[in-house]
Amino acid sequence: MKTTIEISDVLLRDIREIAAREGVTLRTLVERGLYRVIAETKRDAPFKLRRATFKGNGRQVELGEASWDQLRDLVYKDRGA
Repeated sequence: MKTTIEISDVLLRDIREIAAREGVTLRTLVERGLYRVIAETKRDAPFKLRRATFKGNGRQVELGEASWDQLRDLVYKDRGA
């Protein structure tokens, strides 16, 4: 797809020098830069924990007052831990 962009003369001069030095086109460098922006945007996106619910009424009555250590021990019981 073709599009038109306006950039400063100084930036265009610098990018043409880089393109010539690397033996690539101006288009290649512009696309490379845009891909970097996309990658940074994805990397900086805030983490969102997906909703993971299940049917039930919470903990079993006998585990209502259990500590994390007790719950962990029950989870790994008979699993070699």
